[in-house]
Amino acid sequence: MKWKQFFTPVASINGNEAKQLESDSSDDVVYLDVRQPREYEKSHIPGSTLIPIGELDKRLHELDPDKPTVVY
Repeated sequence: MKWKQFFTPVASINGNEAKQLESDSSDDVVYLDVRQPREYEKSHIPGSTLIPIGELDKRLHELDPDKPTVVY
């Protein structure tokens, strides 16, 4: 895994800001769940994309770089 690419500075938001973002522009935001499939099955944000953290470096191409991404 190329860890250095994950140390690019990013903006952080809190849970309330994420909820507001979801209600304001759900089609314009990518919600990325980096947990394991078992955790995702129990509960996740509807419409979120599951890419477990261990697979992220190989699956970055699945994300739209032009949209803001909320990772949880």
